[in-house]
Amino acid sequence: MVAMLILASKAVRDKAHTWIDKAPVGSRITFKRPARTLSQNDRQWPLLTAISEQLMWHGKKYPPEDWKDYMAHAYQKEARFMPDEDGNMTVPVGHRTSEFEVEQHSDFQTVIEVFCAVHGVDIEPVKTKYGPRE
Repeated sequence: MVAMLILASKAVRDKAHTWIDKAPVGSRITFKRPARTLSQNDRQWPLLTAISEQLMWHGKKYPPEDWKDYMAHAYQKEARFMPDEDGNMTVPVGHRTSEFEVEQHSDFQTVIEVFCAVHGVDIEPVKTKYGPRE
């Protein structure tokens, strides 16, 4: 059995205690810090869309999804690649912003904002609508 609880109330904490008390010996429990918030996610996409709409990158425009991958790579400072089917190109793998903790996602958005400032992308409308980073 795989199950997940988000410890958001006393009732959920009580349920977790019950599950632990009933769990067979050898069961594994993993605790994670809170993941990014919905407001962080909501703010991320307008930032990436602003880059996508305003910036010509080496002669080409890229969609927000590509910019997310680019920024995740810039933030994580690591790269993993695997060959494509023909073995002629490499494909980046492993960037999952949905797994970022709240503080990591805030830092990730800082990377995006600095990139925007350096490359002249206007994100004031995003800041006005969504406010500062969490």
